[in-house]
Amino acid sequence: MKILKFIVIVSIMILGQAYGQNSKTKLNQKEKNMETSNNQDHYTFKLSDKVTREKVTFKNRYGISLVGDLYLPKNRGKETLSALAISGPFGAVKEQSSGLYAQIMAERGFATLAFDPSYTGESGGMPRNVASPDINTEDFGAAVDYLGLQTFVNRERIGIIGICGMAGMALNAVAVDKRVKAVATTSMYDMTRVMSKGYNDSMTLEQRTAGLEQMSEQRWKDAENGTPAAGPRVLPAKLVGGEPQFVVDYFNYYCTPRGFHPNSVNSNGSWLITNPLSFMNMPLLTYIKEISPRPMLLIAGENAHSRYFSEDIYKMAAEPKELIIIPNAVHVDLYDKVDIIPFDKLEAFFKKNLI
Repeated sequence: MKILKFIVIVSIMILGQAYGQNSKTKLNQKEKNMETSNNQDHYTFKLSDKVTREKVTFKNRYGISLVGDLYLPKNRGKETLSALAISGPFGAVKEQSSGLYAQIMAERGFATLAFDPSYTGESGGMPRNVASPDINTEDFGAAVDYLGLQTFVNRERIGIIGICGMAGMALNAVAVDKRVKAVATTSMYDMTRVMSKGYNDSMTLEQRTAGLEQMSEQRWKDAENGTPAAGPRVLPAKLVGGEPQFVVDYFNYYCTPRGFHPNSVNSNGSWLITNPLSFMNMPLLTYIKEISPRPMLLIAGENAHSRYFSEDIYKMAAEPKELIIIPNAVHVDLYDKVDIIPFDKLEAFFKKNLI
């Protein structure tokens, strides 16, 4: 089970899961208090008085209903707007980081749509808490569909922002969807790479094979039970000491009032045990060069454990491309620390390139 747990851990970007407990572990009292005090209307940030927010629904190409929040600048006038589809991190919901990004970019004059990926949050899809490199890539395309049908949006000026694990899906979506004119990522993760090869590509063939064998056997159990089994909690119920620093960082975002949301897999749940299967042999970014000649902006923290993903994609991608390293920042700083996230740069990038 250690190898299976390792792969599940990798799939959720939390290598410190070994410090946690399984999905049946009861929430501690602090978590219970947070859960009962939150509901569908809870956001981890205050609504700006400069924007409007409206809940919207739309379907992806597979017929799954997606739920998003549409943000518009209050002083938008009658001119059509440039638009941005935004999602991430992997396992997060629109009331967390992606909604914050959407709100701030709407304040700066864009129509923005932050959405929950399929099978998570308020979006549809069964079973719950499962991910797919294909379907989650399609989710971005569906968000572009929705934005392009709005009369206040100029469909020739649509871009994408992907955060953390959804950033890889964002890049994949832009490579195939030529309607998107520019893309930016922050704290990017390539989920297919980390699931199939481990963190820093450290998974051996023997580990990979053993993990796949165990997940394959799990399919028999799921088939017999008629329902897929949940894996371990994404994050431990509490920190006990000795966790890697980036696990502490994740915990301090997802499991405290700073970023906790009851709908977030990372805050309050677990992925299915077999969730990594579809990521294990389907490299997302094979066609990364086909984003060119459309521009790409990659943003990563100097001290982020995930920095190497952005640096490697920058090397792989064709021009025009830009990589910005934020001094002293760690991975989760780019989730919600508005004094660290380079919103001026994001605004300038999209205003220049959504033409």
